[in-house]
Amino acid sequence: MGFSHLTRGVKCGLRLSNQTNATLALLNRSNFVRNLSVPASAEDTSHWSNDLGTVRNDWTREEVADIFNTPLIELIYHAGTVHRMYNDPRQVQQCTLLSIKTGGCPEDCKYCAQSSKYSKEVGLKAEKLADLDYVYHEAVKAAQAGSTRFCMGAAWRGPSQVGPRQFGRVLEMVTQIRALGMEVCTTLGMLTPDQAKALRAAGLTAYNHNLDTSPEFYEKITTTRKYEDRLETLKNVREAGISVCSGGIIGLGEAEQDRVGLLHTLATLPEHPESVPVNALVAVAGTPMEGAAPPSGLEMARCVATARILMPQSVVRLSAGRLSLSVADQAMCFMAGANSIFAGDKLLTTPNNDKDADSEMFEALGLTGRPPFIGYQSGGPSSDGSEFQPLGQMVEPRRREVSA
Repeated sequence: MGFSHLTRGVKCGLRLSNQTNATLALLNRSNFVRNLSVPASAEDTSHWSNDLGTVRNDWTREEVADIFNTPLIELIYHAGTVHRMYNDPRQVQQCTLLSIKTGGCPEDCKYCAQSSKYSKEVGLKAEKLADLDYVYHEAVKAAQAGSTRFCMGAAWRGPSQVGPRQFGRVLEMVTQIRALGMEVCTTLGMLTPDQAKALRAAGLTAYNHNLDTSPEFYEKITTTRKYEDRLETLKNVREAGISVCSGGIIGLGEAEQDRVGLLHTLATLPEHPESVPVNALVAVAGTPMEGAAPPSGLEMARCVATARILMPQSVVRLSAGRLSLSVADQAMCFMAGANSIFAGDKLLTTPNNDKDADSEMFEALGLTGRPPFIGYQSGGPSSDGSEFQPLGQMVEPRRREVSA
């Protein structure tokens, strides 16, 4: 029997019966499902469900909590529906993250192996900024392995800490790697407006600056900077015309309300981040969080699905900590709306899935690579795949029609 015959048969079998109506009645106990099919009453304040798939920046925290706490099987279904409005669900972008300056960071983030506060316990020595030739060679290898975005991380408080000479070397790296036709991302700590503009002029696609967790929980993770400092850097990046990459870490000891708070903060920024990394904590021996357990695949899928509904056009990246997730866990996250992974056997200083494992997963799940420069909601470079298109000229993403 061909696929078309099969689908017709399935549709015929889905005609409503008394049993089906009983099942729907059971499902409708969820406000989320009921509000998708029945107009909200005057007493019902959960108006967000009428905007499923619409880009909004005015989510209330109560709405985000309502979405986050939806029964998981329903949450993933509706997140997958939103995902298909804007993306090919089989396309998953592969990114490579390279540490270009390892260790010696003056910040005290409790999860990070690169903090100078824990260097003795971790056993990680500070290194100098990597050579341009080495970084370029690694970018070429990443492109040959299928990555379409190359990210570079430096363990700095920010470029102001190291001065213009080293920052200038990073700018040169950005320009040379962009010439390969790859998206280029950096994470260098806090940026001034002028530093953001310099990165933009060098051809930077995106800047990563994670919020990590909720505003309320942040001081329990980091004390050497404030949440407002993070938001200020995101503002400088956005105003320079660079795509914002910002997400968080799951498993820091936060409560569910902190996960809601993180997602609410991201989804109510003036523009949604082009890229939203969802990281699972990798507990590193010697750091204050060395004994923390990683989040489950179900927890990760819930966060991915909520992010997808709140930020329909963003690239939701399944980032650090994938080694703790099975292929089935990752498949669930892809169905929930994740459409990017970080590839390579190491992310900065922590282990990651190797190339062969990811290739096998892509084949088993029927996934394909996502090309670079697909249209983003706002910010960033040309998105038509052409290096000849002027930077900053946008192609509006097209909302896809989804069959019932």
